[in-house]
Amino acid sequence: MIRHRSNLQVHDRIVTMGGGTGSFTMLSELKKVAGNLSAIVTMSDSGGSSRRLIDEFGRPLPLGDLRQALVALSRSSRLWGDVFNYRFPDSEHGELGGHSLGNLILHSLQDLNDGDLLEALEDAAEILNTAGHVIPVTLKQSTLCAELDNGTIVRGESSIDRPAGREVRPIERVYLEPDVHASVRARKALERADTVIIGPGDLYTSIIPCLLVGGIAEAIRSCEGEIIYVCNVMTKHGETDDFRASDFVREVHTYLGRRVDTVLISTSAYPEPLLEAYAREQAFPVPADLDAVRELVPHVVAGHFSTTERLIRHDAERVLQGIWPVLADERSHSD
Repeated sequence: MIRHRSNLQVHDRIVTMGGGTGSFTMLSELKKVAGNLSAIVTMSDSGGSSRRLIDEFGRPLPLGDLRQALVALSRSSRLWGDVFNYRFPDSEHGELGGHSLGNLILHSLQDLNDGDLLEALEDAAEILNTAGHVIPVTLKQSTLCAELDNGTIVRGESSIDRPAGREVRPIERVYLEPDVHASVRARKALERADTVIIGPGDLYTSIIPCLLVGGIAEAIRSCEGEIIYVCNVMTKHGETDDFRASDFVREVHTYLGRRVDTVLISTSAYPEPLLEAYAREQAFPVPADLDAVRELVPHVVAGHFSTTERLIRHDAERVLQGIWPVLADERSHSD
């Protein structure tokens, strides 16, 4: 039960930003308590079903993270969410193998709307009876690129995300090629937000790709609401090896061009058998160097914000329990 639910006003405009599993988890919980919710979704994916639709049908934008956000916000029966998330097994369905059914549905809805992705998303939202709006961060196609510390350039989100077959080096910077501009809906949602929640999500392939889109960082900087960053609980091999919490915060500040108001950091302890499984993948808990983070942001919220059921992930209900008092305090200072 969320103890601070009364601190959230139904009319508050809450915007989340990111993509992937972390965003799905946050949206699944937020929809229970938020009345005016928008999810701005990264458009950097370059693998799997999304890549095939781009290559085979000329779709300019990936659909996978949009689909996940729609399912996370769905108020329809669980069956519809399962339908949208169903993936055809590779070995049994020929050309359909590996495709997400939800991606194919969104692809079909685009065709029915003369290629208009925004109209397709509205139709999908009607089918799923979503509790908020899903907004692509941009409507233009681009490629996410990473420059490593030795000058090597890695192109494509999936290549950055999975470093197999190349030397793993620290990422010096990431950028989009070519530069693209924010969708009008994304920019306006951020400018008008009462609260912007950045994360949780992979730093270089979910969070920063949103900040790279022209107009997004500017919209956040002009927003008068509370800007909250939910720091990662685990490092990711090939992206954030050896990162501490302060390293994540510094990178967000670099690409955002301003300080966030609040950082939420998990200090949970994890069982050794689970850590051993992650260590085999060269992933480790993010050290919570709270003193260093406190030098970077006005407000740090630390606590047990993750879960250890099978995988180490943020527990969205605990995250929101940490966020609500921040919003209540912010509201009391603005009254």
